[in-house]
Amino acid sequence: MLLPAVAVTAGLCLYTYLGYPAILTLVRRRGRARRSRPLRSTVPRISIVLPVYNEAAVIAGTLDQILAIDYPADRRQILVVSDASTDGTDEIVARFADRGVELLRMPRRQGKTAAENAARRHLSGDIIVNTDASVRIEAGAIRRLVAAFGDDSVGVASSCDVGVASLAQQANSGEGAYIGYEMWLRDLETAVGGIVGASGSLYAIRAELHMGLVPDGLSRDFAAALTARQHGLRAVSVAEAKCFVPRSTSLRQEYRRKVRTITRGIATLGHKRALLNPLRYGVFAWMLFSHKVCRWLVPWALLALLAALGASLALLSLIAAVGVLAGVAWVWPDGKPMPRLLALPGYVVVGNVAVLHAWLRVVAGRPAPVWEPTRRASVPSS
Repeated sequence: MLLPAVAVTAGLCLYTYLGYPAILTLVRRRGRARRSRPLRSTVPRISIVLPVYNEAAVIAGTLDQILAIDYPADRRQILVVSDASTDGTDEIVARFADRGVELLRMPRRQGKTAAENAARRHLSGDIIVNTDASVRIEAGAIRRLVAAFGDDSVGVASSCDVGVASLAQQANSGEGAYIGYEMWLRDLETAVGGIVGASGSLYAIRAELHMGLVPDGLSRDFAAALTARQHGLRAVSVAEAKCFVPRSTSLRQEYRRKVRTITRGIATLGHKRALLNPLRYGVFAWMLFSHKVCRWLVPWALLALLAALGASLALLSLIAAVGVLAGVAWVWPDGKPMPRLLALPGYVVVGNVAVLHAWLRVVAGRPAPVWEPTRRASVPSS
């Protein structure tokens, strides 16, 4: 009983985090290089959508940065969607009206996806660019995302996220390592056939794909890549389109964010479960299962292993070690960097506990918590 449990758990963990990317690497190297298609010579009109909730502390700086991007001003629309903010965010956004920034205020707080759904009828762009108030977009990133649509097979183009710390604070280095791993994996997926989920920090999508309704309880950025595939198009990660994402200074904050996003992710995949059919979607179904489902099964495999261990000394030692590590990560003071020896293990433990929490919410029929933007440290300006 014990040896099979150990073998299954170890096999799942190794396949999910090492085996899957290794297979992608082999497929990329042995497969033929994808033929590039000529880029369109025209500059399509874009709509930049920025959902916000109580972002008064950062919204002015964010809009200044968006207005400074390398894209013709007469070919872009900037729409801020306020999810019934109460801290003066709307008044600050209104000051940018003479610079072309539009404001759509939700009558009551409904969450990010509902705000994005409400924005659809106000958008005029051929390409919709979705971003977040807490990030900094490299000046040429949006132009590079848009250039990806010169390939008619591309339906979604996602940024390359770069985890950064603020000038004033240190951040959780474990999260930075995870972001780096995730971007590397997306590059591999792009080379093989396309990513299975776009970055919520910055991604672009063809307007005809974006205009579909996404139920409020789902994740629109995850659904975007899945919708593209359903229409026979790819979602790609654009390595040159940099988006600088401040890392969380608190694992408690990161835990709450992960519970919310994973709960929505599981619900989104359930809604789009037909994409897991390999007979219809081939390699993409395998990639989706490997990247998402396997990760969400790892914590359950670990629990099964603990159950197989029974009341042995090994079980007690493992529980004690994980408990101590999770406890240290949870109570670590905000803004104070964890030692590198603890940062990544602490992030992994907290992340897997968040997966279990998210599964329990889904099984219990409880929706994801209402969207609460992650309050990150400010990003250093370029």
